[in-house]
Parts: sequence; C-alpha cells; structure tokens
Amino acid sequence: MRPESKSRIGLLVVVLLGLAALPARAQGPAAGTSEEWIMKLAGLETAPELDITELRQQLSERVKSRTEPVPGKRPPAVPQLLRLPQLVAEIQFDDDAAVVRPESYRVLGRIADTLSHPSLLGYKFLIVGHVPSTGRRDHNLTLSQRRADVVRDVLVNTFKLSSKRLQSIGLGEEQLLDRARPTAPVNAQFHVMTVGKL
Repeated sequence: MRPESKSRIGLLVVVLLGLAALPARAQGPAAGTSEEWIMKLAGLETAPELDITELRQQLSERVKSRTEPVPGKRPPAVPQLLRLPQLVAEIQFDDDAAVVRPESYRVLGRIADTLSHPSLLGYKFLIVGHVPSTGRRDHNLTLSQRRADVVRDVLVNTFKLSSKRLQSIGLGEEQLLDRARPTAPVNAQFHVMTVGKL
C-alpha cells in the first residue's frame, strides 16, 4: 500500500470516529455524567414554602383567567421554582397522552440512580411537567399534570424510589422553558427540582 493511501485511510478513520462521537456530545439537556447530575440537584440552601395542592389550584384559576397575555409574554406562574437546584430531562410521551415511550425509561433510570445517590437520599424532589403552547390552555395544564404524575409513578413503582421523596406538578404552558418560542419542543421537557429535606 502506498504511503498516501495509508494517510487517506488514517484520515478517513479519524473523520469517522469524530462523526461517531457527535451524537454523544449533541445530546439534549439530560446529557452529562452522573456526578454532574448529582451536583445539579445538590446545594439547596433554603427550602421553599410550597403547597402543591394550593399551587395546582392557583394554576387552574390562572388558566381560566382571560386577562393573561399571550404565552410568550406571561410571567412565570411559580417563580420560586426558578431558583431551586434542578435537572432538566427530556422524556418522550405518546402524542397528546401521558404514556411514557419505551426509549425514555433509560432517562428515568438515570434519574432514579441520581436520586438514590447517598448525598441526595435525605432530600425531597418535585417532578415538574411542561408542554408547548399548542392546543387549549386548560388541556395543556391537565396533560402536563398527568405526565408529571406518570413520571413520579414510574420512579416509585418501577425504580422503587420512596413516594415520600417525590411530588409532582404540571405547569402546562404557564412557565415556558423557551418563552420566545412557545410552540417549540423544548417546552415539553421535565424538571426534577430539589425542594427540601426529609
């Protein structure tokens, strides 16, 4: 084999290896090592005063209000959540349903492993569901709550996390992750937030 052929083959191998590595680096918000996930959820300084039942009622009343501005201009529904240690995860569901797609169980397993780390065992967490601003606002709120409940149930029933450590709330389109693009898929992501000690 001639030297320039070896050089071309070597270059091709380097390019192919580089391309193979791209998807791992281009993963969504759930990318990162286990240690990075743990660090994102650590460091809660002051536990917020959160009454989940009351928050759900406030969200329901807000959705019924006709005076709220368009989705991208609405103020955050629960601004105190923005300051909490949190992890963003992409969990896929069947269209317009609260059925977790099989490919998302791996992400849920990683979340369960993270929440089971010894440094986080003494904490409580909130599963926060969002949906893009498509369809009716009241339907979006209900759908996000159902999805957040399903994520919690999977973590408890499939991955055996204590139900005492997990609560769930759906924010619908009331606290968009990308306010500039209300209908973007990024607005369907989930947060896991540290909300207090056991």
